[in-house]
Amino acid sequence: MKPGRKPKALTEKEAAIMKLLWERGPMFVREMLEFYPEPKPHFNTVSTTVRNLEEKGYVTHEALGGSHRYSAAVPPENFREKSLAEVVRNFFNNSYKSAVSALVEEEKISVEELREIIDLIEQKKQ
Repeated sequence: MKPGRKPKALTEKEAAIMKLLWERGPMFVREMLEFYPEPKPHFNTVSTTVRNLEEKGYVTHEALGGSHRYSAAVPPENFREKSLAEVVRNFFNNSYKSAVSALVEEEKISVEELREIIDLIEQKKQ
């Protein structure tokens, strides 16, 4: 992705492909299909999605023997920060406190984990 360019949002299908590329490294479309659960999408569907990611600047390719092997052009950290901010803005009225409270209420995070987070924050401030 070009520096200074605002990242475009990923669709659910695009996010799944990016996750594959981040976790498993460069792949051909046929290799990506192996990691999809049944019913697997059609080869052309995955291929089109990968090309869309390439147009957005998230994926690059190298030509190998008449085929293309794709790899992630951006690190996952670029999306974690943006995605979390969008979730907090869209579902928690831009309040990180509300987001954490929801995690506690739904028992997705324990008191011990919250203490560990507080310790990390305090260590960073020192």
